[in-house]
Amino acid sequence: MSTATSLPRTPVVVNRPNVTSVGVIVWLGSEVMFFAGLFAIYFTLRSVSPELWAEQSEKLNFPYSLTNTIILVLSSFACQFGVFAAERLQARRTDWKPWNWGLVEWFFVTFAMGAVFVVGQIYEYAMLVTEGVGFQSDSYGSAFYLTTGFHGLHVTGGLFAFLFVIGRTFAVRRFTHKEATTAITVSYYWHFVDVVWIGLFLVIYVLR
Repeated sequence: MSTATSLPRTPVVVNRPNVTSVGVIVWLGSEVMFFAGLFAIYFTLRSVSPELWAEQSEKLNFPYSLTNTIILVLSSFACQFGVFAAERLQARRTDWKPWNWGLVEWFFVTFAMGAVFVVGQIYEYAMLVTEGVGFQSDSYGSAFYLTTGFHGLHVTGGLFAFLFVIGRTFAVRRFTHKEATTAITVSYYWHFVDVVWIGLFLVIYVLR
């Protein structure tokens, strides 16, 4: 008579995607469609008024806008360094050397660079208004302020998100994967905002 031998069962581990990350990615997909609509509006208005576009685009300060763009792009690198720190669960610096900074320090740098970009954009608006480029002046002004303005609002929203992550990091007693996931999802949004601006910069300031 044989005795049945029961083998120990190995538990099956199911790696489910993080709900927060998936939600942010889906939401960013809708934002892609939103900005696609803004690009469509810009190109449509431009196609019917090429002379106006040629005249008004000459008033843009390309070197100034390029500098502001570089600042925003570099902020994306600072944000990613913060993500690397979050992935190793390092909330704060161990010393003042940048390669030993934590999430808080890198996100502070990202916030500062993003704030400089927003202030720079507001200053550019003020200069263009003095040049006669207003929101209601013509179709060029409407298209310019509509596209860049909505992007500026998205950048401002990202700045509040960085403050939230930094504040939450100081509030918790122990930095865990939950806080790290929040930081990573905020980085998704910030990288998206940077990529959108690169597209806007090429269309508005480079493609004359």
